[in-house]
Amino acid sequence: MGDRRSIIRPTVGDVTTGESIFDSPEFVTRLLRVAQLWHYVLIGRVLAFFTFAFVPGVAGFLDQPLQWLVMAVGLFFDLVLTVVGQMMRRPGPALQQRLRALVAASMALILLGSLLNAAAMFAAVAISDGRHSFDAFTAIQIGSLLVAASAAAIARPAFFAFAGATALGGAIGIASWPFAMAGCVFLALLIVMMREDIRHQRRATRAARLSVSDQQRALNLMRDFERAGRGWFWETDRHGQLVYISATVAARLGRPVSELLGQPFTDIIRKRIGNDENEERTLGFSLSSRTPFKELTVQAAVAGEERWWSISGQPISNELGNFQGFRGSGTDLTDKKRSEREINQLARYDTLTGLANRPHITDLLERALKSHIGQPQPCALLLMDLDRFKAVNDTLGHPVGDQLLQQVAGRLTQIVGDKGQVGRLGGDEFQIVVPQLSQPEKLAGIANAIILSLAKPFSIEGEQVRIGCSVGIAVSEGQGVSASALVRNADLALYAAKDAGRGVYRFYADAMHNQASERKAIEDALRDALVKDELRLLYQPIVDVGSERITGFEALIRWHHARDGMISPSKFIPIAEESNLIVPIGEWIIRTACASIALLGPGYRVAVNVSPRQFANEKLPATILSAVSAAGIRPEQLELEITEGVFLDESPENLAMFQKLKRTGVRLALDDFGTGYSALGYLKKAPFDKIKIDQSFVLGAADPSSMNGAIISSIVGLATALNMETTAEGVETHDDLALIRGLGCSHVQGYIYGRPMDLAEVLALLRDGGGRVEAQGYKCAREPRTTIFRTIQVASGGHQYEAIVRNMSPRGALVEGLWNVPPGTLLTLEFGADQAFDAEARWSAGNRVGVKFAEAIDLDALLGPKTGVAARGRVRRAA
Repeated sequence: MGDRRSIIRPTVGDVTTGESIFDSPEFVTRLLRVAQLWHYVLIGRVLAFFTFAFVPGVAGFLDQPLQWLVMAVGLFFDLVLTVVGQMMRRPGPALQQRLRALVAASMALILLGSLLNAAAMFAAVAISDGRHSFDAFTAIQIGSLLVAASAAAIARPAFFAFAGATALGGAIGIASWPFAMAGCVFLALLIVMMREDIRHQRRATRAARLSVSDQQRALNLMRDFERAGRGWFWETDRHGQLVYISATVAARLGRPVSELLGQPFTDIIRKRIGNDENEERTLGFSLSSRTPFKELTVQAAVAGEERWWSISGQPISNELGNFQGFRGSGTDLTDKKRSEREINQLARYDTLTGLANRPHITDLLERALKSHIGQPQPCALLLMDLDRFKAVNDTLGHPVGDQLLQQVAGRLTQIVGDKGQVGRLGGDEFQIVVPQLSQPEKLAGIANAIILSLAKPFSIEGEQVRIGCSVGIAVSEGQGVSASALVRNADLALYAAKDAGRGVYRFYADAMHNQASERKAIEDALRDALVKDELRLLYQPIVDVGSERITGFEALIRWHHARDGMISPSKFIPIAEESNLIVPIGEWIIRTACASIALLGPGYRVAVNVSPRQFANEKLPATILSAVSAAGIRPEQLELEITEGVFLDESPENLAMFQKLKRTGVRLALDDFGTGYSALGYLKKAPFDKIKIDQSFVLGAADPSSMNGAIISSIVGLATALNMETTAEGVETHDDLALIRGLGCSHVQGYIYGRPMDLAEVLALLRDGGGRVEAQGYKCAREPRTTIFRTIQVASGGHQYEAIVRNMSPRGALVEGLWNVPPGTLLTLEFGADQAFDAEARWSAGNRVGVKFAEAIDLDALLGPKTGVAARGRVRRAA
């Protein structure tokens, strides 16, 4: 761009045809400059006057008054012009207002002074007086003319006036016709030349004005561009030093423009180290090689602030092609960089917790599994989710849930520290990548610290919130395991941790993959089970305690696989829940149960279990009405057993579903009361007809040391107050039955009155007994057992576990060493070669499991005659 002063000139007046030359600012400026220099002309002419008159003088000069008087008058005009010129060096307001008149007077004074001086001088030197000083007189005269000509040449019209007046004055002074003729020819040429020059000057003035106007317009546009913050400009000399830079950039740098000028252009750019210095190297190469560059991203050398520029530059050369420097522009990229950073933040980090999101944590895991040269390296992955988070979200609201997740993220980050990276996969799922670590004891320490930390209460909006977590751990010891495989392994380990009762951690083992494959196989087979008619219902009697009459049955689903035989509900129902197959299976159960009710007759009811997923299905009421109508039964003959799990969602939709179900006319029973979320307030909101007491309170309730009797009594009292029936599940002994009857429970369901049976057996039972049934079974809470201490192997789900048998009876045993085994789990107890017995877990407490054998075993054959005799003796005493 260069120094703007070199291209900015005073605006030139538009000199068009008919407009006076005195209106031209350029002519006015130049003529005033002539006047300001005219004192030199005055000095020259005064010197000529005194030389002619006195030193040594021209013969007869003073004797010719017309000559010296004319010259004196001319000197007077020169003096006046000199005074005007000196006054215009610092003109006051009054002179500024009379500028045009002063300019016209100055032109006239030049004309008159030159005319009179020329007339007198030419007359004085026209005829030589014969003295040697005459040549000097002539030289002085010529010198005086040259000084005047030089001054007048500043303004060409003034010079033409001077030249014409001098020629005319000479002709008059000499009074020679040839001289006069020559002067006239000269004047004619001068006049023609003046007209031509004036026309040229007018054209030049118009062009100059247009040029200056375009430059001014461009300059104004440039300034507006800079002020609007859309860009800025710079220029350097051939040495790379700034000769121009926009004031806006100088302001950003916090330095005045004058301080920046003369400094190297690279001083305004901050030096960076590392991979980000490529742009600076490109800039340095372009400046040194004098090649153009475009849109290089550099960081500005602004103190205390991060500011980015995009700069472009082009080398400039003079008319001869010589390099003169660089000229270019720049734009501010700070906002764009900030936006890119924010977009990158959103793309890589979770907006709620600030942790790495799923794509970013996956990328980190892939990088952690390989070194910088691509070799596999050790890495561990911890996968965890929160226990009871959904309950917090649903009961306290999503804002509290969000704050809880933020506090969880803070605790996780603090525990992991710089050992690894914490990421949030979504919802309440978190993933932790721990590179260069595979030692189980250290990973167990991290997992245990996480579990203990998250078990501590969280304080949110004045509320104490308690949750927990389960952790799955997968390790790659540098064997080249892929990221997806490690995630799958950690997921399987997390599944095992949840299955173990939550609040624990589990390491991945190959057996987990087999279990997952088995679950997948079961899920695939279960999808075809309905089509292949492999599902069936069994019915267990529900008996009125007082009359011992059967009032109804509970429908229990069984699956007889064509290849694998009978598959336990405890095995396939959780899989059906996870895969949402429970919805079509539940619909089949309802329709099949309604069809069975039609065969049982109007005096009996059938109860079916409804899972939380079924309950949340808005089509459930329509399905029930359709099934009842198709079977032609009364709606109250169908009883829906709803678990306490549905209470975790205390929403208006939940209450609305209860009301819709009640309007269909079916009965509602609260199943497994006391084992889950026991929201007593829901008993008055939800229209239940019955409360079912879970078998965990019933088994062993007659034992004097048990508190179960008091619990059962409380539940019965609550149900009676709310005008609800009660059913005690899992009653197996006469002692328990007597206790239940004494506590006022209205109905009983258990092996003491009958095992689950198919529909044909149910119809035969009702036909033979007329609806009545007798209690059968052991008298005491459990069959007497033999106390032993023996190590055995237990097989379940394709896995082998070591355990200890504490005591045994022909039909059951107490096993220690198996943790959190769900009731109903199928087990195989291996006492030795060819001594394996199938059993089912009936209850579990910590590492203790009570199992029931599928068939009675011979204790004498297994343990020896002596032990068997002792056992039989104890049985007789207990009977």
